[in-house]
Amino acid sequence: MIKMRFSVRPGQGEPSAFDLGDIVCEGESGTVGSTGHAPDQGMMIYPSVTLLLDCLRMLVIDGRKSVSFTGSDTSFRLDFRSNNKGLVLVSANGRLLGKSSIEDLAYAFLRPAQELADGGLSRLPAGDPVRSDYLSAVQELRATVA
Repeated sequence: MIKMRFSVRPGQGEPSAFDLGDIVCEGESGTVGSTGHAPDQGMMIYPSVTLLLDCLRMLVIDGRKSVSFTGSDTSFRLDFRSNNKGLVLVSANGRLLGKSSIEDLAYAFLRPAQELADGGLSRLPAGDPVRSDYLSAVQELRATVA
């Protein structure tokens, strides 16, 4: 089972579509996060989570066997590969973190994505394009696995 956490770094002033934040991915075989690295692997969190949700959707809709995610303005990367047993293997830096069904993985992404939307993203102007893209990615992934 995979667990994801998305967070906005504190102390950045007024909320912005390009706030820096972090991602943590935890599985039964390990944990990886964007914090504590040199150079820093923090990322523009809202565009990055949007891209991550879109990458997962590619596994479902396009039937791709593998996709890779690299956050916006960072080197933080996660790799997803479907196997023949209906599971998605999640790895980082060549190390397996865990595996999950595509449905469970989607919900593991959707929960923290919705929490981030309800928190910091909700303080951005309604017409902000980053906000619109983010919310569309959440809705599209939810519709894909519903």
